[in-house]
Amino acid sequence: MAKLNPISLTKKAVFLLFFLASFSGFSQHKKEKSKFKVIAFYTAKNDQAHISFVHEANKWFPKAAEENHFVYDSTDNWNNLNAKFLANYQVVLFLDTRPETPEQREAFQKYMENGGGFMGFHFSAFALNDSSYPQNWDWYHNTFLGSGEYGSNTWRPTSAVLRVENQHPAVKNLPKTFTSAPNEWYRWSNDLRKNPDIKILLAIDESSFPLGTGPKAHEIWHEGYYPVVWTNKNYKMLYVNMGHNDIDYEGGTNKTLSYTFENKTESKFILDALLWLGTSKK
Repeated sequence: MAKLNPISLTKKAVFLLFFLASFSGFSQHKKEKSKFKVIAFYTAKNDQAHISFVHEANKWFPKAAEENHFVYDSTDNWNNLNAKFLANYQVVLFLDTRPETPEQREAFQKYMENGGGFMGFHFSAFALNDSSYPQNWDWYHNTFLGSGEYGSNTWRPTSAVLRVENQHPAVKNLPKTFTSAPNEWYRWSNDLRKNPDIKILLAIDESSFPLGTGPKAHEIWHEGYYPVVWTNKNYKMLYVNMGHNDIDYEGGTNKTLSYTFENKTESKFILDALLWLGTSKK
């Protein structure tokens, strides 16, 4: 019987281990390949509550991207809202404002009409004539979002009990009702329930009333129907009314008093919504 060479066996074993390690590393890399790319646009110059949210979002989303294998980029250069730049991304976020130039608006509309994904937060839907953000973009505010003009808001930012209104992949892991992070809640000029293109996903539950603390009477809601998350069935999109952190305005410190992404249930919903936008065909 031929004698086995110990040195030869050792070399073969080392080679085999190296091969297996290399193959394992390749498989792991392939498995963790980025699923999709997200680009977030923001301004972060006006309301401290919105600035606080933008800074929080730009810390939370990169961590979520790393853990869930997608790419998150952000920019305050709205001129990047053009066809060439957007071609690199599957999802666009508006963290606090909207595009203002005709070129930016046209590029965004074409991006959405060609199947791009979108999530807009809070002030990104704001429009009010005789303000710095007039309702001068009919497709965006009436056709796409469906909400029309801003109507009013609660004050101070307070938590609300939110209710799931319709089934959708974005809300699949939510309980029927849950308590949100503190937020300034918006009312809109259009009744979204009458729009056949709009599917309301979350609304304020009646158990939230009275909602808001004032001091002005109209800043406290006692009744009514208020959608806070919805999708337009003709596009791959979601609007999320959350995105306004509570700030110490009265004390003059401008310190952040609440954080949107500290609410685990709400954050899981935002992540599920983003994963749906990034991976679904519609």
